[in-house]
Amino acid sequence: MIPISEPSPERPTGGFALFALGFRPFYLLAALYSALAVLVWHAVLRGLPWQGFLSPLAWHQHEMTFGFALAVVAGFLLTAGRVWTGLRTPEGLALAALAAHWIVARILMFTGPALAAGLVDGSFPFVLAAVMARVIVASRNWRNLFVVGLLALLGIANVGFHLEHARVLDVPADLPLRAALFLVLFLVVVMAGRVIPGFTANALPKAGVRRWPRLDQAALGCTALAFAGATFAGAAWWVASAAVLAAVLHVLRQWGWRSFATHARPILWILHLSHAWIPVGCGLLALNALGWVAQPVALHALGVGALGGTVIGMITRTALGHTGRALAVGRLEIAAYLMVHAAALARVAAGLVPELNYAGLVAAAAWLWAGAFVIYFALYLPRLVRPRVDGRPG
Repeated sequence: MIPISEPSPERPTGGFALFALGFRPFYLLAALYSALAVLVWHAVLRGLPWQGFLSPLAWHQHEMTFGFALAVVAGFLLTAGRVWTGLRTPEGLALAALAAHWIVARILMFTGPALAAGLVDGSFPFVLAAVMARVIVASRNWRNLFVVGLLALLGIANVGFHLEHARVLDVPADLPLRAALFLVLFLVVVMAGRVIPGFTANALPKAGVRRWPRLDQAALGCTALAFAGATFAGAAWWVASAAVLAAVLHVLRQWGWRSFATHARPILWILHLSHAWIPVGCGLLALNALGWVAQPVALHALGVGALGGTVIGMITRTALGHTGRALAVGRLEIAAYLMVHAAALARVAAGLVPELNYAGLVAAAAWLWAGAFVIYFALYLPRLVRPRVDGRPG
């Protein structure tokens, strides 16, 4: 049986703190929206009439990246930015306005009109980039300046999506979406290399966690090459070679993080388990380049397993820490962790061996994913709308 650490008793608190710090509204919005969006997509696959102005597939792909994933990125960066720089990121009315911007974009991405959706949705990554640039540049926190560039690239990809849909830009329809997904995944790879070994070493000082900076740099470089090749349909030998090498390097660097030592700490093993999907996904990208598996198999391994697993792990951990609670999770969080990874297994299996029961596996993946994020929303809503239990701001 897995030992379970129960959160320590909390002091009752009063007041409303939803807009005290960026993670509060954006984590809740991301969790609720991801559950609803996946269930809507699954219902459309089962025959529900579609009323959106985009095709159902384009809407699903766009909203899981620029709706769900970008909301999590916004919540994480607006919170981490204050820690990195010591400067205040948006709060109160300014944060509420950012959240409202995201919500209006989600509505318009379903209802249209296309021009309004393009303007509102297309501008959100650039607004977020400007917010982050202000605090990073003011504090000279150059180490994290790359996030501004990454957000700008996400914005460019999003604009490309809208221009392609309007027939202004002549590119493959899914190119901007693939580019955006790989940009978000690359951010996951970068941040995982920073936080997972650090969290593990702090919690388990006797585990002997090791990091090799040159190995990390090589892993990031090969991952970037593999992702770029998969985005722009590079030569098969290039994509396959870079992806295989990236997979091997990620396995080696994770070996140094002593993943097996975290078995009794769910709040740690969820991050290690999620990172393990990165070499799996890279391996599947190599097989796709060689024509042996379809690209969606690799994209779901990376998007559901690596991204989804990292998200559910980080939004529980950071929500607990930034509300003054103990970094320990209970049975409901563990259930959500396992459900996300079960969803990843089911969705990848549906693509690899569709003859097993494709429709049933896709349905299982959808319901497991939605259930995990509904659990998060229901459990963390009362925590994130109230002030910190330790009385500190944030």
